[in-house]
Amino acid sequence: MPQPESLIVGSYNIHKAVGSDYRRDPHRTISVIREIGADLVALQEVDRRFGDRRGVLDLAALKQATGLCPVPLSDRMGDLAHGWHGNLILFRDAELEDARVITLPGLEPRGAIVADLRFAAGPVRVIAAHLGLLKGSRLTQARRLAAEIDDGRPTLMMGDLNEWRRGPGCSLMPLKTGLGGGHGARNVASFPARRPVLALDRIIGCTRAQIQSLTPHDTPLARLASDHLPIRARIRLSA
Repeated sequence: MPQPESLIVGSYNIHKAVGSDYRRDPHRTISVIREIGADLVALQEVDRRFGDRRGVLDLAALKQATGLCPVPLSDRMGDLAHGWHGNLILFRDAELEDARVITLPGLEPRGAIVADLRFAAGPVRVIAAHLGLLKGSRLTQARRLAAEIDDGRPTLMMGDLNEWRRGPGCSLMPLKTGLGGGHGARNVASFPARRPVLALDRIIGCTRAQIQSLTPHDTPLARLASDHLPIRARIRLSA
């Protein structure tokens, strides 16, 4: 069991609930989210990309299976969408203080969600995003998101950041500059799910959010349910 000051969080690109067997199975996706056992989860690709952009999950079934609720958004990508540019934040046993969406710069349409939550472990700001495929776009997007890091509140950056490089060539350097000590240096491979070699999915602890452990959630079901493995971290929040 985690210590009282710790929080279990996860990030998962669900690939619109289409697995490596090319079948769309939202119930399988929900089962993987239940396996993760997190208090806070950032999801990517929760909506269809074209047409009415409807969400692919049964949110009522998700809540029943996991206890997780979506952060409500005043702006969504259509009446039937779950999230913002495919992003969704799920949480349980916390007070939602504020939530807003951001349109990110770049050649592709991308966005992020910023939510302020208060758990028993303490307050936290969550920035959830799915960054672009082009390095130049990711760099501009990382600069924009770095402005959302709160110096006075533990902050987490989570999502499919589409970056596997480390060091000076990494397009996420603007985010790492804002870490205030560097709690997000560890990476774990999460893509492709069947044989992960690239660390595309990230959980970055900023300011007063310290990553105590970070692992891929690697189970037979997770390897089948999406082209990405979920990642899971234990976070210590400090006042």
